[in-house]
Amino acid sequence: MEEQLDYTIKLINKKNNELLDKQVDGCAYKVDVVIPMKYGWLDDLYLCVSSDKFNHCFKIPFDHNDEKNVHFSGEIFLETRAIYRTYFTVTCNGRRFYLNKNRQITDFLDNNAIDKLSVNFDTPEWAKGAMMYHIFVDRFKRGSKHHLKPMKNRIIKSWDEGAKDGPNIDGNWNNEFFGGDLEGIIQKLDYIQSLGTDIIYLSPIVKSQSNHRYDAADYETVDPYAGTNEDLKRLCDEAHKRGMRIVLDAVFNHTGNDSKYYNEYGNYKTTGAWQDKESYYGSFYRKHYGDDGRVYFDHWWGMPNLPVCDGCSKNWQDYIYGENGVIDQWFALGIDGLRLDVADELTDEFIEGIRRAVKRNKEDGFILGEVWKNAMRMNRTYISSAKAMDSQMDYPLVDALMRYIKYSDVTKLRYIIQDMLNEYPKASIETLMNFSSTHDISRPLDIFGSREFDFYTEWVWDTLHRRDNKDDYVYFNNFKLTPEERAKGKELFKTYLFCLNFMPGILSIFYGDEVGVEGLGNILNRQPYPWGHEDMELLQFVRNLGSIRKNEQFLRKADMNIVDINNDYFMFERTSNDGDALITINRTPDKKKIVLPSKYETPNSLYTLNKSTKKILTPYGGNAIIKR
Repeated sequence: MEEQLDYTIKLINKKNNELLDKQVDGCAYKVDVVIPMKYGWLDDLYLCVSSDKFNHCFKIPFDHNDEKNVHFSGEIFLETRAIYRTYFTVTCNGRRFYLNKNRQITDFLDNNAIDKLSVNFDTPEWAKGAMMYHIFVDRFKRGSKHHLKPMKNRIIKSWDEGAKDGPNIDGNWNNEFFGGDLEGIIQKLDYIQSLGTDIIYLSPIVKSQSNHRYDAADYETVDPYAGTNEDLKRLCDEAHKRGMRIVLDAVFNHTGNDSKYYNEYGNYKTTGAWQDKESYYGSFYRKHYGDDGRVYFDHWWGMPNLPVCDGCSKNWQDYIYGENGVIDQWFALGIDGLRLDVADELTDEFIEGIRRAVKRNKEDGFILGEVWKNAMRMNRTYISSAKAMDSQMDYPLVDALMRYIKYSDVTKLRYIIQDMLNEYPKASIETLMNFSSTHDISRPLDIFGSREFDFYTEWVWDTLHRRDNKDDYVYFNNFKLTPEERAKGKELFKTYLFCLNFMPGILSIFYGDEVGVEGLGNILNRQPYPWGHEDMELLQFVRNLGSIRKNEQFLRKADMNIVDINNDYFMFERTSNDGDALITINRTPDKKKIVLPSKYETPNSLYTLNKSTKKILTPYGGNAIIKR
């Protein structure tokens, strides 16, 4: 088992240095901290303490070190009796890290002044180490037999026509519908379950003006193209019968302008914000004063079709997470959790309100946030407390692992993993969403196989080619991997997915990745699922990964530590009381011989990639050695 930070915080009487049994105003505390030297040389240690009216970081002096540990010891003084949120920070070679016992970030000093900080934060057991299937609903399966009514949108009659990049003839984006719906998902639940799926994560399904539905028109109604509220309830019921949970994409930062709340085009019988800024719905939106002194609405990233909601508005808060609000209505239909869109743009108060609503509906309801950076370094409590989300989409890890496999970026992968293990609460690490891809990035075969990407871009999936004009759209629409590029992309993708399958957190498969769907950029990645044209070899590979996760249950909560990362291979360990595992992947086209720690010489189970053996990694191969 991995060594962890150990510490005690005890009340003391300043006059005689005796321990006190209860907290009073003007308390002194003796702080002793022990940190394993495996974390590296530590320059300074601080205990940061805050309450609603107090915030301060106390430096804890270095005391001594022994063969294995560094010891810090000192005193802090708190004038007022209160509930304090605390965490430790250390500086190492100029970089700042957060540490706490069991890698928890937020603890509490309660009014009884216990001598160990209590940890109340946890995440749902069913989400820890789960396997997720992420569905962009309009593109998965058309299950209903009724004909879709065109309305203002274009209905794609042929499922095999394929999505197109760029604006449509009328100048609008994202208003072409293929008709994937909830009924289609219900019909394919057996298929979804065959992947080893524990959680089905649905892209937004509420009534909206676009095919991606991140521009809600009515939160209380399932989009007619996707089905009905009754269909959602039926999907939840059928998924639950198979032991799977349903998580909905929740977009509360902005709505569409063609909605019953904003009603810019007068398509609803409501007095929307567009008609009256002082109306009930007008109070839902954030506003600002222009240079001319007039009041204007804010819009998300300047997009005129996405007015920004006011997280501080009491009316908006009550509508979304108040009693009988939107969240209550969704959970009444049977859902099990929420994925919060652009969570870092929601206020702390709003996220706390969402959490209250989720937990009053289901004590083990799950809250996952879209946060693209390290959530523990963003000066806000996005995760790790009873007022925040459970976990986040792990963009930093996915980017670092893809970079390592494609470009041999050893440094970034090492730092990202160390940061994750040292800074995140263990319960959040166990529920980080580690994905094959998402609706916002290129498909993995394109990322790994083509030359449209570059080491020096901010994210590994950022394309070099721009999408600024008609010629660019033509280029993207005509882009297709060559057979050689597809073969290379597939090999590297399997290496990536094999590795990710054994790492802590949720393994999320974006629909179609398991059968080799291609797509360059965040429009063309939303191709219809290719029913009848699947890459069956890749599908079986993903099913095998799902079986491994089902068979090796100890991996759901096992700790992780890095054994070795170099230009050729990445080796890491998962350890627990129920079993240990040593995982190694080869990112090169050459065979690699590895040296095993002695305890793995006689494994109980061995899982291999590309016919690797226990000590020989084949090109782009890997192995996972299990010892119980």
